[in-house]
Amino acid sequence: MTLADRILSFNKTLKIIAPLPKGVEVLNPFQQPDTFYLCELFYKKYYNDSNSRSLIVGINPGRFGAGLTGVPFTDPIKLEERCGISNTMQKKAELSADFMYKVFDALGGPELFFSRFYISSVSPLGFVKDGKNLNYYDIKALEKMVTAFAVDSLIKQLDFGLNRDICFCLGEGKNFVFLSRLNDQYRFFKLIVPLPHPRFIMQYKRKKMPEFISHYTEQLNRSSV
Repeated sequence: MTLADRILSFNKTLKIIAPLPKGVEVLNPFQQPDTFYLCELFYKKYYNDSNSRSLIVGINPGRFGAGLTGVPFTDPIKLEERCGISNTMQKKAELSADFMYKVFDALGGPELFFSRFYISSVSPLGFVKDGKNLNYYDIKALEKMVTAFAVDSLIKQLDFGLNRDICFCLGEGKNFVFLSRLNDQYRFFKLIVPLPHPRFIMQYKRKKMPEFISHYTEQLNRSSV
């Protein structure tokens, strides 16, 4: 099996069966045949080998990025214009995707970037409440419910043959604290490097974007893969 096969098999079986807090819904794009087909095209284009990658871990998918396309930090515009995968989804940009593709370019472009890194999330499935994105840690009961799912998901993804020497965490606050706590218990990685979350940069620090891109490239180049 190639890495693409392993990723797609993992995505296809993702589900949350535990009861959710009132008003919270799961965002699972992989249940949509059209979306899963786009995922197949993406992963078979960039991950159709058995080489190792370093893991970049976000929070959980959002409605306009991975929650829509099934590809982390890739909105329908980036999927078509930057990855060459045409789609009929509404062409709406996502702030986090805008930043991440600038990072990809700084590291040689999408093809080279994806040959070195694999992006996922602490919770590979997203959450919405009242029609808005919800982070798994926004509600304590949701965070508690997600813990077992997050651990199981990380174990399965590390079995892809990912680099366990270093992991990059998007989010220097609650996401990093949560992931570090899991790592203390399960020893997933030797080192977790926190990075400021792309959405935080784009919403509050956009004028300093070049500095953050440089910071990202410097830190990501610590990976030996």
